[in-house]
Amino acid sequence: MAQGKVEICGVNTAKLPLLKAEEKEKLFEQIELGDKEARQKYIEGNLRLVLSVIKRFSSSNENVDDLFQIGCIGLIKAIDNFDSTLNVKFSTYAVPMIIGEIRRFLRDNNTIRVSRSLKDTAYKAIYAKENLMKQNMKEPTINEIAQEIGISKEDVVYALDAIQNPMSLYEPIFTDGGDALYVMDQISDKKNKEENWVEHLSLSEAMKRLGDREHEIISLRFFEGKTQMEVAEMIGISQAQVSRLEKNALKVMKNYLTA
Repeated sequence: MAQGKVEICGVNTAKLPLLKAEEKEKLFEQIELGDKEARQKYIEGNLRLVLSVIKRFSSSNENVDDLFQIGCIGLIKAIDNFDSTLNVKFSTYAVPMIIGEIRRFLRDNNTIRVSRSLKDTAYKAIYAKENLMKQNMKEPTINEIAQEIGISKEDVVYALDAIQNPMSLYEPIFTDGGDALYVMDQISDKKNKEENWVEHLSLSEAMKRLGDREHEIISLRFFEGKTQMEVAEMIGISQAQVSRLEKNALKVMKNYLTA
């Protein structure tokens, strides 16, 4: 992937405009009024953002022009869906959108398709590996990972090999109001649901320190194994709100249990 190119898709990247914060704010006001010229200027003024994102995929064998075009699609989607009333910078909202668009392109363009179930197994294996490393302060074996998530070691190896570019569980996939949502927030953890929390912590007293909504979120997340998205849909709030309430609840519980 030739990152040293000056011209990408016919665009001279060395001469891309750089908008000031005041200019961006004024342009977005015009965009919301339907000004197409302002929208085009806003797109051009944020192409440097696309360039910075595609550098993350420098290890990819994809043509840089293709990635730039796909990144521009993500940028345009971000512009069309951005809510300027939110207390968040446009770049904070746009970067995950651009990354997501490129990841979808790389996934769909891959000649070897990886099934969703296989990806889920791989992400659970990564999650288990990171947990075991924290607990034991050493790299776990494949056997230990397999035992942790309850599948055969052959299936663990196959799943991990199937994903060419595995994400970190702490990879941000969306940001709303400054609170990032991570890959690990999307994974339903059956092991924690059935064993870890109940067997290793006495939570009943700690949970009594929570408000009704926080209590419900902790119950759904860690006792019923729901993802943050599922919890958000069940109780009628945004996933970002679920994330904030969950983090606060865990902090309250931790302070009580370690007091």
